Parts: sequence; structure tokens; C-alpha cells
Amino acid sequence: MDSRTIYLVAALIGGAILPIQVALNTFLRRYVGEPMQVTFVSYLVGTLTSLGICFFAQYPFPTSTALAQTSWWMWIGGCLGTLYVWSTIFATPKIGAALALALTIAGQMVAALFLDHYGALGLTKYAASPTRITGAVLVVLGVSLVAYAKR
Repeated sequence: MDSRTIYLVAALIGGAILPIQVALNTFLRRYVGEPMQVTFVSYLVGTLTSLGICFFAQYPFPTSTALAQTSWWMWIGGCLGTLYVWSTIFATPKIGAALALALTIAGQMVAALFLDHYGALGLTKYAASPTRITGAVLVVLGVSLVAYAKR
């Protein structure tokens, strides 16, 4: 297996895990309460898991020098993750996991096309070619079918 295949498989597995996370968080909401409370619990467990993995893998903590070289906006990723997790916990009970994730994927595709095309936030530039745009349009059409079937 070449290195590109490993990255593709890792992304596919990450995508397959998302609906399970959404279902588990939605179920947990029945016991914990508000979506933001479940989001907090999810991130707390995730933080502890990450800390444990870093500890057992013996990854060193970043140095203060390295952290001082970052810009304030680089830290917003955690806030955006919180909004993502909250939005799925909030929406899934009312619209279903398939539609919630279909809309998530459509939003990701459109935003990713812009980020790639302009090389925003330090990403490598990948032109929004007609083929890539067509792929994103097909994703949005797929979301429309999922939404229509939900009616």
C-alpha cells in the first residue's frame, strides 16, 4: 500500500466514524441535557483520550517558544470543532443523522473548494477545476435527494 492510499483510507475511516459520533452524542443528550453540555462532555472525553495517547506514545509537549510563534487565529480550530459538534447534536434529533451529515458534507465540500482554490489558511493551492466543481455540485444534489426523501 502506497502512502497516498494510507491517507485516503484514514480519511475514509474518519468519515465513517462521524455518524457514529453523532448518534452517540445524540443519545447521550437524553441523559446529559442541552446540546452544549453534551458537546462539553464529548470534548472532555476527547481531550483525556488525546492526552493519554500523547502520554503513551511519548510525544513531547510543544515548547513555549513554538507556541509563542503562533498567531491568535490558529487557535480557533477548537472553537469551530465545538460549533460543529454542537450543531449535529442540536439538529440530528429533528432532521435525522443522514440529513444532518449530508448537509455537513455539502458545507464541507463548498468551503473546502474555496480554501483549496485560494490556498487559504496556509493550505496548498488546488484549483477549483470544472471537475472538482462538478463533484461538489453532485454532493449538493445528493444532499437535496436525502432532504427530499426525508419529507
